[in-house]
Amino acid sequence: DALPIWHLECFSHLAGNYEVDFYCQEIRKSSLKKVYRTRLRNKRYAALQELIKGGDYFSDEQMRLRDPLMYEHYVGQYLTEEELMLLNSKEMAKASCLSQVVMNSFDEQLLQHRLHRQQEQEDACMEEEEEEDEEVLTQPDDEEWVPDGEEKAMLREEFVSRMHQCFLDGKDRDFDYSEVDDNPDFDNLEIVTRDEEERYFDDEEPEDIEEMEDDDGKIGRA
Repeated sequence: DALPIWHLECFSHLAGNYEVDFYCQEIRKSSLKKVYRTRLRNKRYAALQELIKGGDYFSDEQMRLRDPLMYEHYVGQYLTEEELMLLNSKEMAKASCLSQVVMNSFDEQLLQHRLHRQQEQEDACMEEEEEEDEEVLTQPDDEEWVPDGEEKAMLREEFVSRMHQCFLDGKDRDFDYSEVDDNPDFDNLEIVTRDEEERYFDDEEPEDIEEMEDDDGKIGRA
């Protein structure tokens, strides 16, 4: 672990020593980065809470648009015919005119095209992994797993949680994070509870934290 910045006073009598000055400066820089990451993390968490409470940013429709493959993995592939028909009827009801119906149809085609590309990329990655592992056992695909209602609810909860984490990690490509990161108003928003906030950050793997720190503007662990 890095030396806490307040311990640098213990080395004040060595001021002027090149090596001591260098490492003290590095510790100060590291401390400033941690303070910045903590503020950034808290701002994005506050913004997340606002988006959850209001608007449709985390509606199924919008989350599916942002990551169709993840939606398909956790939700889409398990929808029944009745559920699909209900969703389609809701979409038709939202369309106020024929042009809106045409636009919705076009958007769905684009989404399906993106989903297809994501699936191809995923399949290619899986093939590479199987080639590297000669002991991969092929499981028979005779029976397809069909989750019950409770399992579907758990899958959807996991999907929503992952979408929340994507937002916090700065991975929503079409979201303007400068509106949050550079907005002083979010400094004054009260975090709901510390325990609830830490739920999003304390379970991060060390490699995930390093990845966040390597990206400009990404949040990291305090």
